[in-house]
Amino acid sequence: MDAAPLTRSLVLVGFMGAGKTSAARELATLLGVPCHDADELLEAELGLAIEALFARDGEAAFREREEELVLRLLAQPPAVVALGGGALGSARVREALRAHAVVLLEVEPEIAWSRVAGSGRPLARDRARFDALHAERLPVYREAADGTLPRWDRNLLRRALPSLRALASGEAHGLRLLWATSASRDYPVWVGEGALHRAPWPLAVESRRLAVTDETVAGLHAGRVPGLAGMIEIPPGERHKTLATAERVWHALVRQGASRADHVVAIGGGVVGDLAGFCAATYQRGIAVVQVPTTLVAQVDSAYGGKTGVDLPEAKNYVGAYHQPAGVIVDPTTLETLPAPELAAGYAEVVKTALIAGGPLWSRIGAGEPVDQRAILDCARTKLAVVAADERDDGLRQVLNLGHTIGHAIETVTGYARLRHGEAVGLGLLATLRLSGRDDLREQVRDLLARAGLPVSIDGIEPAAVLEATRRDKKRTLGDVPFVLCQAPGDVRHGARVGDEDVLAAISELTA
Repeated sequence: MDAAPLTRSLVLVGFMGAGKTSAARELATLLGVPCHDADELLEAELGLAIEALFARDGEAAFREREEELVLRLLAQPPAVVALGGGALGSARVREALRAHAVVLLEVEPEIAWSRVAGSGRPLARDRARFDALHAERLPVYREAADGTLPRWDRNLLRRALPSLRALASGEAHGLRLLWATSASRDYPVWVGEGALHRAPWPLAVESRRLAVTDETVAGLHAGRVPGLAGMIEIPPGERHKTLATAERVWHALVRQGASRADHVVAIGGGVVGDLAGFCAATYQRGIAVVQVPTTLVAQVDSAYGGKTGVDLPEAKNYVGAYHQPAGVIVDPTTLETLPAPELAAGYAEVVKTALIAGGPLWSRIGAGEPVDQRAILDCARTKLAVVAADERDDGLRQVLNLGHTIGHAIETVTGYARLRHGEAVGLGLLATLRLSGRDDLREQVRDLLARAGLPVSIDGIEPAAVLEATRRDKKRTLGDVPFVLCQAPGDVRHGARVGDEDVLAAISELTA
């Protein structure tokens, strides 16, 4: 089948030094369309280098010339267009971009500086101003972008090409794309209303889609996922995230004739995603899985990053595997069917992720703003960036366990039946902030959780039993269990050693 033609331009935006010019040339070649670089065209028209124009007429004059040229480019037939780093400062340009597929090519400020320092660029002469400009522009880029690529890489572009074409052909119009990377696999994350039936499927049509879902979600959302060749239903709830349930799924896959050419579609919350992913990772030594998260916990956290597994009575998530999905499809409309307590449970993971991210995400969540699609996207970005740097919990990824060491221990001692995962994580966050010595931040988080309807204390448990359960945390290697502590929003550190007396005191405070 011929690839769908472009109906709108594919426009690359991002900070200076991101590699937009090189990426645009590569994409234009792959797509067979013209390539336009705004900075190069402007210099050709003026017969003057950009830095010379800045020096002669100032930035304001340059921006006027840049705006006029970019608007002309965006009025031409579909092409690949690379814009200068400051082009989105124009409201007229931002408005014109709405008719096109905008792709943000991200770059860390350290890498950008290494590429452009000493190049003569007028805005790359002072490192402090450079970093401040990067921080100022990044939210503007993200707001305008239909898709985000984590870096300039020729091989990554080729892998992402079908998804980028879907944006520029109109197939995925209205959806947002995040391109996830890890040491073992890249994959698309599609977010937006109607994504369940509108998102481009990340695997070939020849691969059969075999759904694993729970008995509640099956009737609510499974029918909205197109092309399912079979369905396996499991009982809902954390207490069914066991090896016994996994065995049921394996046998069902055998009965349905599943082969390594087929794939699992995990439709549901964190329990379904973890268990279905584990079954996919182990069935015939590994088949693909597409995650379709339908709860807030899953949409902001558990659907990404490839951690799969089941619980043992002794400890949570003790048997599992790293198995990155082939894709994640997030439709926020599925949250409309969630009971209020389930939404609240997901909110605890939003607060956790915002504490890790700091910056604009924490500013919004810490101020009590509601969770919307932008918050879901920003939570996903935060987790994907951490996983890209550390897929297998060798270091940085451990920060994602903020609040989870004690939260998981509480789940274990209560038999995975009394609390939802997010409720336990919320309690774990409060204990962790006490251990971090951030009493002011603890009170702010306590207020956020309480207003969301989450428990901020628990009775009927023995603090000593919870402490003992923390010693079986799966992150333990030699000696003590490493804790993740929060010095401030955006400053979360892993590998901390905390004394038993302090841990016991923080847990006991939850039971007071």
